[in-house]
Amino acid sequence: MSQPTICPKFEKAISILSQKWTALVIYQLLLGTQRFSEIQSTIGISGKVLADRLKDLENQEIVKREVIPETPVIIEYSLTEKGKTMEPIIRDIEKWSQLWFEEDTDVQ
Repeated sequence: MSQPTICPKFEKAISILSQKWTALVIYQLLLGTQRFSEIQSTIGISGKVLADRLKDLENQEIVKREVIPETPVIIEYSLTEKGKTMEPIIRDIEKWSQLWFEEDTDVQ
């Protein structure tokens, strides 16, 4: 019996979401437009990793980066329409986690 092949589009989606911190960045941006420092302090992620994740998500057209030319320059991040369509998936994972996991303050 042969194994069914995994759809390349599904594999790409799982690859994006399985990168460490990516789902949490999307989850945070579901609350609305935020600055880098807001995302970083809420999630507790290093600046370099957050910058990498945001850049990846921007390249995938999931996150929009907006530069506001003021002094100092303000950079804000928000979900694109493509990114917003991930809300039901993220919310379902949130519901599933509430149902099946005990509260653990030592999350890695």
